[in-house]
Amino acid sequence: MAASVEAIFLSTFVLISQNRMTALSDARAELDLQVSLLAEHEITRLLRIQADIAERLGVDLSRYSELSELTKDVAPEKVLERMEDKGHKPG
Repeated sequence: MAASVEAIFLSTFVLISQNRMTALSDARAELDLQVSLLAEHEITRLLRIQADIAERLGVDLSRYSELSELTKDVAPEKVLERMEDKGHKPG
């Protein structure tokens, strides 16, 4: 009987520990997402500035077809919606 009680306590502590680890992992994933979205926004701004400078200098950017796509802002709401559609739960 003592072994059963010990097993119950041990399994309870393991489950509590796993729940804490999961919560910590979720918080890290949310922070990673926020940092990634911020980095994406900053890179997009830098690309726009660089494209504006190139235009003023008369550099032909038409051969960079992906530039128009790269200079579009990423809407965080759309990213979160897409994640929810795929079954991921942010935050």
